[in-house]
Amino acid sequence: MRSGVLLQQGNATNATNATNASAGASGGGTTFPELLSQTLGFGPNPDPGLQFLFGLVGAALISVLFLSIVAVAGIWGKRKITAAFTDRIAVNRVGPFGLLIVVADAVRLLSKEVIIPDDADRPGFDIGPMIVPFSAILGFAVIPLGTNLQLADPETGFVFVFAASSLASLGLLLSGYSSNNKYSLLGGLRALAQNLAYEIPLVVTAASVVLFAGTLQMSEVVAAQAEPLFTVAGVSIPSWFAFVNPFAFVLFMISNLAEVGRNPFDTPEAPGELVAGFMTEYSGAYFVLLYLGEFLHIFLGGAIVATLFLGGPAGPVLPGIVWMLIKILAVYLFTQWMRSAIPRIRIDQLIQIGWKGLLVMSFANLVLTAVIVGLIA
Repeated sequence: MRSGVLLQQGNATNATNATNASAGASGGGTTFPELLSQTLGFGPNPDPGLQFLFGLVGAALISVLFLSIVAVAGIWGKRKITAAFTDRIAVNRVGPFGLLIVVADAVRLLSKEVIIPDDADRPGFDIGPMIVPFSAILGFAVIPLGTNLQLADPETGFVFVFAASSLASLGLLLSGYSSNNKYSLLGGLRALAQNLAYEIPLVVTAASVVLFAGTLQMSEVVAAQAEPLFTVAGVSIPSWFAFVNPFAFVLFMISNLAEVGRNPFDTPEAPGELVAGFMTEYSGAYFVLLYLGEFLHIFLGGAIVATLFLGGPAGPVLPGIVWMLIKILAVYLFTQWMRSAIPRIRIDQLIQIGWKGLLVMSFANLVLTAVIVGLIA
């Protein structure tokens, strides 16, 4: 159901068909598996076996895309960005611009032995690192990445993406608990406490977007931002929810920083206090999984921000997937900026900010949004 607060359904549809921005936003109502099925001549509704196969192909492509981006951004980009903020050089010896450090680090980390601590809870120790990256990749299934580049578009996509991303809390707690290390246990408990304190404001703030859009379907949330909000000197300002409700956008960005564990909210790892927190006892391939999952969640957070507040893949001239990646990388750059510029706060301060500050403001924002929507409707 659409609320009609910002635009009428017909206008949104016309704008979607008329411009590249909105075409990329809505995805034309066709998911990638459906597009693949039609392209290969099986029609929009093939038998369940083919649907499953085309879904696997789409999932593999999305996974490879973001795993490749994360590999470069997490190993090379992180070092270069941090070096730029701290006036250093960073990697520049292995390959052009130091890019082959990605390959060198991958070989180095994957060739290391996986050391299992004495008296570790082996099932939990093995499963924990797998849950973290899996939950992030699962969340990308309902994110509209561009024209016909959405793996699935359920009516409850908003609920699905937050449910999928929250699974990471289980992986972090399991990793810390099963390591038989007090620093790891403290890191896992901190991760759980932090995610509980900030995930509620995150979801409540995002719910204000749902009130404006009138739907839980991610493609429709993007389509609701297709109409111009106002025009200044011939330049149309899109009705992105970051412009419609900047207070909610700021709240969401702060909560997202805590959700992905970036400064000033990186207490689950806190190298100066907990060595590496829940990751202390992990090495080799298991460390790679946790490290990879950490950056995948940063990119998933950026994808959610782009979808809910920045118009999704909408943008002029360039294809929708390009605009979506630009917005995701912009959020990633912001998280790295915070990592270099803001000191870590204490765990008690972190919990107080979450429960006494952001939670109250997020509910106030939700109530105010509901009042505005009700008055306009």
